[in-house]
Amino acid sequence: MLVALGIDAVLGWPAALYRRCGHPVTWLGALIAALDRRWNRGRRRRLKGAAAAGLVILLAAAAGALLQAALPAGVWGAVLAGVVAWPLIAARSLHDHVAAVARPLASGDLEGARAAVAMIVGRDPAALDEAGVARAALESLAENASDGVIAPLFWGAVAGLPGIAAYKAVNTLDSMIGHRTARHEDFGWAAARIDDVANLIPARLTALLVALAGGRFGAAWRVMRRDARHHRSPNGGWPEAAMAGALGVRLSGPRIYADRVAAEPWLNAGADDPGAGELRRGLAVYRRAVALAAAVLAVVALV
Repeated sequence: MLVALGIDAVLGWPAALYRRCGHPVTWLGALIAALDRRWNRGRRRRLKGAAAAGLVILLAAAAGALLQAALPAGVWGAVLAGVVAWPLIAARSLHDHVAAVARPLASGDLEGARAAVAMIVGRDPAALDEAGVARAALESLAENASDGVIAPLFWGAVAGLPGIAAYKAVNTLDSMIGHRTARHEDFGWAAARIDDVANLIPARLTALLVALAGGRFGAAWRVMRRDARHHRSPNGGWPEAAMAGALGVRLSGPRIYADRVAAEPWLNAGADDPGAGELRRGLAVYRRAVALAAAVLAVVALV
């Protein structure tokens, strides 16, 4: 996992490589989309959705197990496993996407910031002012620090290539079909519940890392303890609340999507709204949190 994180921090997933062969997540996405088209119809959608989720997770874990079994033992095996795991960690990509929001926001280009934040959140960007853009980007940064970085590292450290591959399958399933919509309320039920369980520990580890990295541990801890459980997600509220407390800003709250208004409760209500400066500080907190995660992995590897 240290090797994978190191390669990702330096290279990300190069655009040329993506154009040539895509990405493992897009491969998983194609399989999930095919199952959604063929199985998400008629009766027993909940049962068929559970079967689809189980099939995708099993295939991903089996692929990881086969690759791991083919690798040599010892240091070279660990290095090669890290190379294989590299595309399943999105630390650099997440940072770059949020930085792409921070740059135009800092220069006063609200339209550019709205266009950039639309790439990482589902809410209506046209309805966002500067504070709304900053909040959306910070929430995405905090939540995806768990889903895209700490959770894959955690499951990779616990269960090797089968663990990290299975987790990416779980996370991709949730992002594609784990929604409370008319189409996916039943078919995606199992995917959403499995994702909740898979992220239970990583989300709280992410929150702890953010709180430690933010330099305001007491404030972050208080916001986490008080507000995280009120979030719409049983896991996403933890890293978001930690980020809100670490930066001394309020996050979440009401937001506008294309077809509805979501009246979400505030995290750290009563604090100021974030702006471009807080978004840059959030990126710095994120970088330190990922560095802390690397340090923890290094200590675990030496024990």
